[in-house]
Amino acid sequence: MEKIGIALGAGGARGLAHILMLETLDELGLKPAYVSGVSVGAIAGVLYCSGMTGKELRESFSELTVSQRNSVKNVFNFKWLNFIAPQFEGAGLIKSENFIKFLFESITARTFEELDIPLFVVTSNFWTREEVVFKSGELVSAIQASISLPGIFAPVLIDGKVLIDGGAVNPVPFDILPNDCDLTIAIDVIGHRTAGPDLMPSLTEAVFNTFQIMEKSITRQKLRVICPDIYIEPYISDVRVLEFHKAEHVFRQAQPAKDRLKRELEKRLNRKDRQKTQGK
Repeated sequence: MEKIGIALGAGGARGLAHILMLETLDELGLKPAYVSGVSVGAIAGVLYCSGMTGKELRESFSELTVSQRNSVKNVFNFKWLNFIAPQFEGAGLIKSENFIKFLFESITARTFEELDIPLFVVTSNFWTREEVVFKSGELVSAIQASISLPGIFAPVLIDGKVLIDGGAVNPVPFDILPNDCDLTIAIDVIGHRTAGPDLMPSLTEAVFNTFQIMEKSITRQKLRVICPDIYIEPYISDVRVLEFHKAEHVFRQAQPAKDRLKRELEKRLNRKDRQKTQGK
């Protein structure tokens, strides 16, 4: 069996698409040797590497959103917001501790060493503007740092380093997967935005989408230098960073990308089987 490494990129709610890609591995009976993750990709990564299946991941994320119907329209209650307490002082609008605590109720692992699959979590050093990758030690603080999107979550202090969202330096971290991977897969969930009727973005839209423009630019530049074996970019349109209530919308839009990943993997597996047969 080939050693597979999969990189799960940043993208907020669009990162729900990672679940479909991980489901594909499960459906084909494949287990990655390594996973790298950043921001929402780090969240999906830690859950998957702890032993949860893609199907269980989908069920877990679905629990964070409660849909209610009334006579006029669907009203979505963000259950996950119950776990994130607003703060009015400091460097972020929201404290992520409660969300992280809730997240880790689903798994028993508390350190990287306890995970079933080795995980590499990307963060950004705020002051030196450098990438910081965690692959050992405590999980909670590393995940919390990796999701600390500027302006939303406060930075995290680890070993004297002020750390923020890893997407600021490496939005799709396929290049940090170990060199002994036979197959590298990169999942880019930055997504796409279209102009609204007023054309001009709101303040929050301008801030968040500018961050994503920079993330996309980083990835484009990196792809000019090094490419993964399989690069999957689900076409997810008009889903904002915190719109986790659009899970089913994301899943529908990501389905063609899941189908493509499955075809790519099956093609590679079939080629390998033919080579084995010819070698006998």
